[in-house]
Amino acid sequence: MGRILQKVSAATVLCAVASIAVASTGSVTQLSGTLSVRKADGSVRILSQRSTIESGDTINTERESFAQIRFTDGGQVTLKPNTSVKIQSFRFAEEKPQEDSFLYSLVKGGLRAVTGVVGKRSKDKYELGTATATIGIRGTTLSADDCVNSRSGDCARLESAVYVGVADGEVVVRNGQGELGLAAGQFGLIAPNQRPLFLSTDPGLQFTPPATF
Repeated sequence: MGRILQKVSAATVLCAVASIAVASTGSVTQLSGTLSVRKADGSVRILSQRSTIESGDTINTERESFAQIRFTDGGQVTLKPNTSVKIQSFRFAEEKPQEDSFLYSLVKGGLRAVTGVVGKRSKDKYELGTATATIGIRGTTLSADDCVNSRSGDCARLESAVYVGVADGEVVVRNGQGELGLAAGQFGLIAPNQRPLFLSTDPGLQFTPPATF
């Protein structure tokens, strides 16, 4: 009986550890200012450096706040001030590429993302949603800024649209009106209910996190 109980206890611990591994998608690695999370159940709490992030979380930075999230596949997302990002689905296991998934949405504000293993080996399963289009990647470093839901700061001088830039790799921007491919050094504009357009110049959306980032 004692050995059976030991085996049951060990199995319970292993299940709990596995559950934690699945639930935790990443953690806060850099933080300057205030970062909060709204959980899937509606509860809200303040995060600190090393706080964990899970699928279903909506992460929010306050004014003059920057935060960097590192995911378990090695990918990183850096949030600008007054930004909200929802992690819809993240799944990564080194030995199970068929289960890869990284779907997230820019609700407002701006971000810079560097893809990890999921974005490199399962490109069709990495997707960033925005107010005007969906961004698919080809293994890349990209920026996305929502000047539709926010018209303050640099957005005040720009057309109401989502702006996408590529520092490395390639992205494909799609919506109901068409799609646009962007390579390293290129920028795109996606206005509401309009076909994605290529920009010949940098829109000049500032990104100046603390030097520690």
